[in-house]
Amino acid sequence: MIDVNDLKKGVTFELDGEIYRVLEYHHIKMGRGNATIRVKARNLRTGATVEKSFVSGERVQDIRLEKRQVQYLYHDGDLYTFMDTETYEQPVLTASMLGDRVYYLTDGMMVNLLTYEGEPIDIEFPTTVDLEVVHAEPGVAGDTATSATKEVIVSTGLKVQTPLFVQVGDIIRIDTRTGEYVTRV
Repeated sequence: MIDVNDLKKGVTFELDGEIYRVLEYHHIKMGRGNATIRVKARNLRTGATVEKSFVSGERVQDIRLEKRQVQYLYHDGDLYTFMDTETYEQPVLTASMLGDRVYYLTDGMMVNLLTYEGEPIDIEFPTTVDLEVVHAEPGVAGDTATSATKEVIVSTGLKVQTPLFVQVGDIIRIDTRTGEYVTRV
């Protein structure tokens, strides 16, 4: 059991039989009385995002997720199949569990699979991924006081704001935590 004051971003906990990962944490103290802890958390089984409030001093069940490296194989509808490179098992995750992060997956990509009591729960991406630009409008430099950007579409379907010089066929590096353009590779 851990105190709710320890529910920082990235901490995984169990509440009412569901497993959550903290996305945002706010400590609110107003005058007298106990502080209120507000967290925005993602249910790792369903992918739903919820907001929870706790009174300072409450406790929740801390859980540890096992991590092993897997390779992304393919997707069939809403199911994404991976392969454990040591045991050759093929765990499957649903699109709702992965959310918008499915746009970072490329064939053969190595990621970390997080499991809880043998149940696949989530995947951990590398910090950045390199993807090819498949659609980009021509960039026209005008009278801009700040850096101008345009929207491009990469091979996985992800839309990213990039500088004007990025063209179709370029490989760009994208930060998987924020979804933002980092550099041209």
